[in-house]
Amino acid sequence: MSNELRNFLALPYAELEELNLKAKEQRKNRVDAQKIQEERIKYLADEKRIKAVTLLFSDLEGRLHMLDYDKKFLIKSFDNLTFDGSSIRGFTAQHESDLRLYIDWSSFYWVPSDVFGTGKILVFGEVHEKAGGPFLGDLRSVLKQYSDNQFASNAYTLNAANEIEGFIFKGVDAERHYSETGKFEYVNTGGYYHSLPGDPLRTFIDTVAEVQRAMGFENEKDHPEVAPSQFEINYSYGEVVAAADQIQLYKLICRQVATNLGFTASFLPKPVVGVNGSGMHTNVSVMKEGTNLFWDPKGEEKLSKFGWNFVDRVLTHGLDTCLCFNPSVNAYRRLDPHFEAPNQLKASAVDRGSMVRIPIGNHKSMRVEVRSVAPDANPYLTLYTVFKTGLDGDIAQIENLRQASRYLPDNIYDAIDYFRKSEWIDKILGADVKERYAALKQGSADRCARLLGTFVKAPEVQYHHEIYNQYLWNQF
Repeated sequence: MSNELRNFLALPYAELEELNLKAKEQRKNRVDAQKIQEERIKYLADEKRIKAVTLLFSDLEGRLHMLDYDKKFLIKSFDNLTFDGSSIRGFTAQHESDLRLYIDWSSFYWVPSDVFGTGKILVFGEVHEKAGGPFLGDLRSVLKQYSDNQFASNAYTLNAANEIEGFIFKGVDAERHYSETGKFEYVNTGGYYHSLPGDPLRTFIDTVAEVQRAMGFENEKDHPEVAPSQFEINYSYGEVVAAADQIQLYKLICRQVATNLGFTASFLPKPVVGVNGSGMHTNVSVMKEGTNLFWDPKGEEKLSKFGWNFVDRVLTHGLDTCLCFNPSVNAYRRLDPHFEAPNQLKASAVDRGSMVRIPIGNHKSMRVEVRSVAPDANPYLTLYTVFKTGLDGDIAQIENLRQASRYLPDNIYDAIDYFRKSEWIDKILGADVKERYAALKQGSADRCARLLGTFVKAPEVQYHHEIYNQYLWNQF
């Protein structure tokens, strides 16, 4: 059918950026939810060129799910959207399958039509129980509730910025075909900061950066990373829920752009042995009435006492939370100390082997960087765990936060064991969600070789939570 006859929404990138930045400002200023809802519904009704709204939500492991609602149906039925939760791994049993979806109208994104198709809008949803109330397996809802409570009780704004590394490999669906080929093929072997204009890696990075800019990410810098065909594209910090949403969008954009170019964007933590793995360094800070509570010009490393207590709590519970930050068999290859592995339970301003780093900052940018997070971690679980632990966890009053006396696990079995035995995880997730998550991780581990060895095994790729399909899992 002729595109002229369809006449679906397709906006220039500059116009997309303007719309998305306006929506971002509304989220930042906490504009009343009812006002935003009315504004968005009116926009959808008035804009005749929109055909569908893509609703996004994430499962317990962080895998992104999407479903399209016809715009006219959505306008009439947005308050009564349901889906089968038993078909989502880790959600509900078959006998209790029905769940509800509510729209977070503030998380509205206008998208480039050449990447996502014409006539579509993206928006994030919240999963609720059939009878009402947030579904505890939906970590986005849990994170949002925690963030809102911190703002209401303490006037805290929780901010985060994530540095997400990944690889580009030749061919579409390279991860799915790994069991046949036993290897990944680089598109570029240049290394840190090195790629020629117009080469495959640079083309990919440039295209992703353009899409992010149009979607209001407010880019900062992008570059090839240390390993061959590895990339990192940085953007500005945001309020914690929006920051977690942007991680999901970042990975979605990377995968879609890579596919369009005939490549695969991979967020496996260590897809190739012998080169650096990929991380998701998680920078966090807490603001109160415009003041950064982590900043103290007279503090050690200019980090305030409030900030050092935050670090103490994160390190105290480092073993408890390791599985939240490193959720796959493959993630424990990355904790190899030969490649700047952030596996030491200590804090440092300079040592990149530390779980927590204190970057150089000022009254605006002072922050704490949790370096042990893998790029395949559930972003909502990650940020909820970091902030909940840093603000509400136990203070061990570690005598020397800069001295490593403990190390993170080097295999998923130990991490699962620490997780299951942790009373702190019971407090932050509840016994039911804790066991569902542990069972999913145990299922992945049991499908893989117990010893990591010296090469990436096919099962640790095939049964990875971001790659699986139902047919594959049922073949085990």
